Amino acid sequence: MDHARKGEAALSASKYAEAIQHFTDALAVSPNAVKYYINRSTAYQRSSKYTEALADADLAVALAHKRGARELIKDAQSRRALTLFSLERYGDAEYLFGIVKEIDPKDKMLPMWNVKLAAKLKDIPDGDDRRKVTVKNVPDVQVTSASMPSNPAKGENDAPKKTDMPASSPKPVVPTPANKIKVDWYQNNESVTITILAKGVPKESATVEIEKDTFSISFPISGSTSDYSYVLDPLYAPIDPAQSKYQIKSTKVEVTLKKEMSGVKWHNLEGDREVKAEGEGEGENKSTIPFHILTNKSRESAPVYPTSSKSGTKNWDKLADEEADNEEIRGDETSHFFQKLYKDASPDQQRAMMKSYQESGGTVLSTDWKNVGDKTVVPQPPNGMEAKEY
Repeated sequence: MDHARKGEAALSASKYAEAIQHFTDALAVSPNAVKYYINRSTAYQRSSKYTEALADADLAVALAHKRGARELIKDAQSRRALTLFSLERYGDAEYLFGIVKEIDPKDKMLPMWNVKLAAKLKDIPDGDDRRKVTVKNVPDVQVTSASMPSNPAKGENDAPKKTDMPASSPKPVVPTPANKIKVDWYQNNESVTITILAKGVPKESATVEIEKDTFSISFPISGSTSDYSYVLDPLYAPIDPAQSKYQIKSTKVEVTLKKEMSGVKWHNLEGDREVKAEGEGEGENKSTIPFHILTNKSRESAPVYPTSSKSGTKNWDKLADEEADNEEIRGDETSHFFQKLYKDASPDQQRAMMKSYQESGGTVLSTDWKNVGDKTVVPQPPNGMEAKEY
């Protein structure tokens, strides 16, 4: 097995020091191999040796441009951007991710890193050095034999024989390729569970961010220079980050998102943009409502049932709504009042009305969720009557 293949195996096994040494030996033989510089940069970056990682990524970009290899240029620029992000040079990282987008607008890692950059930059004032763009598209570097690290490369014969893997060692888990990773999910009244079916996810290199309205995960694909990323921005409904959790296992990643509002049914993992409630300003107590919930799309797509009528199928829900709109108020005016009250109430008020009415046996109707949300509503029957349980 040559040094390049040994380096790839070590990188896949998260043995970054070994990977660096093997790629250094490989570059001693082939000093213009772009892929070796990218791989060694990856190993340096995952070892938190960001200066060395950036130097290798710069060399890789320069060499890739000389060869006109578009895919290698993209990989090398991505590696530069990731390293500069780790160095808190966010302006430079944003500039290079822009170059990556020009080369491949559909790159799957870009959405997640754009979210990360936006989160960092929003708290950094204008004029801060971290916002500045100081890098060039093609760095001014020269590739020579001096490009090797200061530590001399060990010869292949100098490597201790005892490092060979014993025959009895367990077979390592083969990582799932990025294009084979699948995502599944299910829910109950309290939480949403997301399962990312990916083998061999490195725990020490995975990045998971859980916020009230967003979720993201990224991790390196072992044996390659790319990262897998999965982003939900925004989530279908708000969650409680403090009570949410994740677990990285050998064959999958399990994420449990605690719903902020119990009982809300999610129709998708990701929602639409948020809009302000009517009459709401920019000041205090700002509250937003997910657009997909506010517009109630499920109502717009009411079921259509088969019919033998020559006029075709009928949307009975739509016809019922039209009839209700056209007819005058019928029946008990008190019932109509409560129906309208519920219809015009906020989600919290509706929850309070349902909870108080059900728990009190229909004797109490409250719209104050803060008052009834954390306690049982006691029945309050009219004078002369007695509350009974059935």
